[in-house]
Amino acid sequence: MIAALRGVFGAAAFAGAAMTASGAHSETVSRILDFAQLDGWAKDDHAHALQVFLGTCKDLRDPDWAALCKAAQSQTPEGARAFFELFFRPVLIEDGNPALFTGYFEPELSGSRYPTDRFRYPVYKMPPEARSTDLWLPRRDILTSGVLADRGLEIAWVDDPVELFFLQIQGSGRIRLPDGSMIRVGYGGANGHTYKSIGKELVRRGVYNAHQVSAQVIKSWVRRNPSDGKELLFHNPSYVFFREVSEVSASKGPLGAMNRSVTPMRTIAADPAYTPLGAPVWVEKDGHVPLRRLMVAQDTGSAIKGAQRADIFVGTGDAAGETAGTMKDPGRMVVLLPIQRAYAMLPEDL
Repeated sequence: MIAALRGVFGAAAFAGAAMTASGAHSETVSRILDFAQLDGWAKDDHAHALQVFLGTCKDLRDPDWAALCKAAQSQTPEGARAFFELFFRPVLIEDGNPALFTGYFEPELSGSRYPTDRFRYPVYKMPPEARSTDLWLPRRDILTSGVLADRGLEIAWVDDPVELFFLQIQGSGRIRLPDGSMIRVGYGGANGHTYKSIGKELVRRGVYNAHQVSAQVIKSWVRRNPSDGKELLFHNPSYVFFREVSEVSASKGPLGAMNRSVTPMRTIAADPAYTPLGAPVWVEKDGHVPLRRLMVAQDTGSAIKGAQRADIFVGTGDAAGETAGTMKDPGRMVVLLPIQRAYAMLPEDL
């Protein structure tokens, strides 16, 4: 029966105000593909992808997904590819915008539990008054008024305000203490102000062209221009607070939107309006370093919007940051949906 359905619907298309994969309505055009149409599918490490899928599938409550998760738990590594091919159908969902793959990473900063001459920049927990309002003080006021000082809100102190700024952009990270131990911090709230890109501001000022801007370029410019650099960071009024994530070992990946550790080069952040959290996603990323890999949508991001938009988790530390900072590649992403869910998206008169 499954083979017959693949023959009939292998290239089926449906368009219009369609119901997207997570239930949101949007103008989309979607096609059910055959696994043979996925470039490089046969060469991937499906067993590794299955392990990543198992890391979050137990949290999926929808009956379709819960049944697949139960089946996944009994699979052997050798049967991983057959599992995906038997129980899922690849669905290409497009919203008219070109595919874009970027990268994100977990920063690692040097820090201390106590302030010193070197470690002078605090990583703050969210104060109660900021929790009780939708819009609190902007970044400039938080950092210049002393409103957070001497209140016991400091998780740690770090040695570089620029790295701390980018830690806030990433939303989570690790802090390496002088004795070699680690503190992991995660997103603990924000002041409610809209994020403003300092990279775009440098382009607006004529300092760089758009194609020249990356995280490393911005960091270098701020450090070379300490006074103007400090003002540039104030251009972004958004301020992120943190919490100590003691329940996750520092040896594991940071927590994603599903409150589970994410996996380097197997986890993506995607738009849940099109891609259900926890769903396997086949990634065909082009660019300088092409990638063909089965990943899992285990995270989200405020800038990750659209059917063909994904942020790939690269890893932890400076090398991962350099890779993530230069990733801006085309390609396509194909969501693997349970068979019932995939065919339910088809028009009734097909």
